[in-house]
Amino acid sequence: MQVQPAEQVIRGRPDSGWQVDLFCGPGGFATGFEFAGFQSALAVDFYPPAIHTYRKNHPGTPTILGDIREVDTDLILSAIKGKSISVVTAGVPCEGFSLANRNRGKFVDERNFLFLEFLRVAKAIQSPYVVLENVSGITGHSDGYFKKEITAGMEEAGYIVDCKMLDAQEFGVPQRRKRVFFIGRMPGWAFSWPLPSHGQVAGLRLPVTVADAILDLPPLQNDETITRYRGGPKSAFAKLMRGTQEHLLNHRAPNHPKKTIERIQNTKPGEPMYPAYQQRIRLDPDRPSPTVISGGIRPQFHYGHPTQPRGLSVRERARLQSFPDSYDFVGGLVQGRVLTGDAVPPLLAAAIATSIASGIAIGLSKDLRKLDEKAIEANRQKPVQMEAF
Repeated sequence: MQVQPAEQVIRGRPDSGWQVDLFCGPGGFATGFEFAGFQSALAVDFYPPAIHTYRKNHPGTPTILGDIREVDTDLILSAIKGKSISVVTAGVPCEGFSLANRNRGKFVDERNFLFLEFLRVAKAIQSPYVVLENVSGITGHSDGYFKKEITAGMEEAGYIVDCKMLDAQEFGVPQRRKRVFFIGRMPGWAFSWPLPSHGQVAGLRLPVTVADAILDLPPLQNDETITRYRGGPKSAFAKLMRGTQEHLLNHRAPNHPKKTIERIQNTKPGEPMYPAYQQRIRLDPDRPSPTVISGGIRPQFHYGHPTQPRGLSVRERARLQSFPDSYDFVGGLVQGRVLTGDAVPPLLAAAIATSIASGIAIGLSKDLRKLDEKAIEANRQKPVQMEAF
């Protein structure tokens, strides 16, 4: 286990409050919450490239590198140094619940129970809000067992819980990515789910496409790295991602064999590149990307570039996840695939964070607290129904 104190970055109290980021990955939650005025008081993860990436991009945040099951609660409380925490977030590892996991209906994966560590920390910190994110498969896993257990655990910790599936493309992310969010709020603290900003509905902005997201980036030859932009952004999304960044980071093409280059070149955009792997497509430039994934035990390129015969660079994958171009992913191409695939899209996290920030701005409501406490008491009076397993 390695505890890294924050670098000496001068910071006042954040506008919206302090966040504790468990299972932080490369920092998708933290980046999105920063967009909404929060600052991270602590980040915890066991994967070294994730923590190294987090430290590089959030130098003012102390971090703990280690298995959270071995991280003592007192160490976490010591690391936050008495800060009043507004929200605890957790992107709990999702492989055990993933639709790609053939054993997902069985109690065979220890990662399925890591949410218990999130609950342990949440009970100790007692922040007004907690947020847990996972793949869509968690709600139906083992006949809903884990959804019920997570909800019950959060309620036992004192929270009123709501659960909803959100699609990242509806919040400005150029990717069809459905994720389940559990939101816990203490009695008296308000929360409303964010409304979609993008979609094929009147009054909403059109979904951000792959072309919008990545086609302003310089073209790459096989195994080529480019560190400078060539020309300006070609969409509002690309302009947002670039910000004031001048140096192009993480834009390196994979080193494909000739056979792979020819395979991608001969595949129409939107079509599978491999008959046996229908999900490995050449991206359609006119649609949002399918879900960006980490790629398994030996992360390979998963999607072909829509206009060039190659897989995606880490920067292009980061764009599809809505990480700003200033975000520097530590490590090589394979580690970059893992980091970008496992992350919470910052713009999706920002939508959740903005709703929580609104609740914090309103503050603790005595009237709402009375209503919440009555609802909690009424729920306790309900007869317990035993379930057979």
